[in-house]
Amino acid sequence: MNDKTARVVIIGAGIGGLATALRLSHQGCAVTVLDTHAAPGGKMRTLPSVAGPVDAGPTVLTMRPVFDALFADVGESLDDHLTLLPLETLARHYWDDGAMLDLMADPDASLANVNAAFGTKAGKEFAAFSARAKRLLDAFDQPMMQTSEPDQRSVTRTVLRQPSLIGDMAPHRTLASMLRRSFSDPRLEQLFGRYATYVGGSPYASPAILALIWQAEAQGVWSVKGGMHQLAQVIAGLTTDRGAVLRYNTTAARITRQGGKVTGVETAGGHIPGDIVVFNGDPRALETGLLGATLCDTVSPAATSPRSLSAYVHAFAAAPTGPALAHHTVFFGHDPKAEFSAIAKGEMPQDATLYLCAQDHGHAGPGDIQRFEIIMNAPPVLNDPEKEKAQCQTLIFDRFRQFDLRFSPEPGPETLTTPQGFDALFPASLGSLYGRSPHGLMAAFKRPTARTKVPGLYLCGGGAHPGAGVPMATLSARHAAAAIMTDLASTLTSRQTAMPGGTLTGSATVGPKRSLS
Repeated sequence: MNDKTARVVIIGAGIGGLATALRLSHQGCAVTVLDTHAAPGGKMRTLPSVAGPVDAGPTVLTMRPVFDALFADVGESLDDHLTLLPLETLARHYWDDGAMLDLMADPDASLANVNAAFGTKAGKEFAAFSARAKRLLDAFDQPMMQTSEPDQRSVTRTVLRQPSLIGDMAPHRTLASMLRRSFSDPRLEQLFGRYATYVGGSPYASPAILALIWQAEAQGVWSVKGGMHQLAQVIAGLTTDRGAVLRYNTTAARITRQGGKVTGVETAGGHIPGDIVVFNGDPRALETGLLGATLCDTVSPAATSPRSLSAYVHAFAAAPTGPALAHHTVFFGHDPKAEFSAIAKGEMPQDATLYLCAQDHGHAGPGDIQRFEIIMNAPPVLNDPEKEKAQCQTLIFDRFRQFDLRFSPEPGPETLTTPQGFDALFPASLGSLYGRSPHGLMAAFKRPTARTKVPGLYLCGGGAHPGAGVPMATLSARHAAAAIMTDLASTLTSRQTAMPGGTLTGSATVGPKRSLS
């Protein structure tokens, strides 16, 4: 390793790779980021439309303190670079029996809406469930998400300090089972069961502790002016301002090693040397040998399988008519068991819940062309992509017509990304958008952490701890950058103390004295 500057090659310019690059370049590392695609963002991507770029991935920002901390740690302010618009209505929900419910940023308003839609008994159950979800989030945020290497002992200590958490966790129940005991109205069971899909799971197989996701959303949701891809563009710009090099349209073919340690990344354009390599992609790519046969045992099969959900995603522009839409509107399927049973069998669900993001909500008038994203849950890769597209296209828009929602012009299958499409965009993923499945109580402990058994090779992104989603992938970047800087400092200390008469002094290897956390 160069005694003055650590050379870091990051594979993947998704949010995890970008946030890692920003932190390390701020610390003085020489950072090169490689990405197969033509722009930064990874799954936080856009597609063109007549109304401008349409988000075709994550649509809003949650857990804002994660992003405030990222910008503050590199001497910046989030508000100086992005305009975040808080959503008063977190999500609007329609059922096919005519019921409608808005969940609000104001918890009292949410409670009032539940009372009005489903009665005071349902309101009391909702208040009790929300309090339970908050206790879970407060208890497990630090020992799970905020720590770089969670272990069962630290979680056990948390529970022993608060024994009532055992009841809140319902450790031997699925989320669906816990919700069935929490709500007498099956529509509220269905609503809060969908939060398992936020991390790629089915409520019928995911642990009850995932109820905490509701409170992560209840703490605030923001849209980003200009679309979510603006977050990626801003972080990429701040990274290049600090000297990093971002190379798009560049595919990593192989991670090179010598003497057991990484030496860089091989691309079609030549070898890029690196003392450190950070992989911001699906860890299954390492397990399957996509980046070199010698790395197959870097990640265990249990860290990448079983696979999470995929999705069918439409991104288009059209003029809507029909029911009033919020920024986020959910149109529930008739029978959630049917949806997730089909997905568990590897089949396209015929009775699916549809999620609709109206990207221009609040800024467009009646009859105006607006940008939309539709998401329908799906299993990983199926066998017949062309047949699948036609079936999905018909199913989605027939379903919307049942709610009297229509789009003009109605988008065609060319605006649809299928699980096969996601597998092509993100190699070795099988189209799974969230890495490993969250099913099972111990799933959270099975994701790979930032450090690997290969010296110099680190992981970040939604496939690594703490998991999927823009905030989680951003936290993974913090964990990866901290691990790298700690290991670099340790290497430097070992070298200097091994020198005759050597003393430990400052070095550019660990960069300027700026906080990582």
